[in-house]
Amino acid sequence: MDVIEVVRAALPGLRAAEARVARRVIADPTLVVDLTISDLARLCETSLATVARFAQAVGFSGYRELRVAFAGSVARAQADRARFGVDDASIDLEDTIGKVAAKIAAREIGAIEQTVDGLDFVLLDRVALAIATAGRVQLFGQAASSLTAQDLRLKLARIGIVAEHSGDPHIALPAAAVLRDGDVALAISHDGTTAETIRCAEVARGAGALTVAVTNAPRSPLSRAVDLVLETRAKESPLRLAAMPSRIAQLALLDVLFVRVVQHRGGAVADPLRATRRAVTGG
Repeated sequence: MDVIEVVRAALPGLRAAEARVARRVIADPTLVVDLTISDLARLCETSLATVARFAQAVGFSGYRELRVAFAGSVARAQADRARFGVDDASIDLEDTIGKVAAKIAAREIGAIEQTVDGLDFVLLDRVALAIATAGRVQLFGQAASSLTAQDLRLKLARIGIVAEHSGDPHIALPAAAVLRDGDVALAISHDGTTAETIRCAEVARGAGALTVAVTNAPRSPLSRAVDLVLETRAKESPLRLAAMPSRIAQLALLDVLFVRVVQHRGGAVADPLRATRRAVTGG
């Protein structure tokens, strides 16, 4: 995940002095790149030890490693500025339609690139093999994540894998309860805090199914409720008119997963694909 997003996610758990440093570098990421640890401490009116603890609290061994991560983030932002012609991808209500289009492109392309760059391929392949050989596949997701689940359900149907999904928790929970060893339950939630999805994952895990989360929040309640976590890396606009980069990142990750399932199924997918193609084309 982009280091600025890492710092922003860690902010609620930081001590007061560390949080002061965090807010300052979120507002101006170039400070970490340009300033020594002593200069940044002085600017934030705190001690060197506090800045060092801040770096460790957000997951880095020290200020040097933090500085390298911020340098990469700043470089990517500069590249996106040149690529899309926008200084900030946050959408504002006063933006022109041209700026809106450029900012959405920057957000969504960035979400796909960062998600794919951050994929744990060994883990993803394990999930793909489990789905390819599962007795049952159950998909959980609410609202925009429900749309993502439905997309995967339709793809799996094309290759003869019957996956079930319902956005109604009163239907999803009983379905989770009757899963068993050899089945797969895949729960989708951008922030990992959707109560209905978490509950379904907990019930499915208790029933013996392999449970997998697709989430942007690897330390979330949903992530703690499942066996395996596939992480997206999408940054939503503060305005967040709708779930856009998050949905795009989920779709990209699940497309990779689906293709890998197809590869694991091998020749077994040929007949279902031909049959489904004939059904929709009339040929």
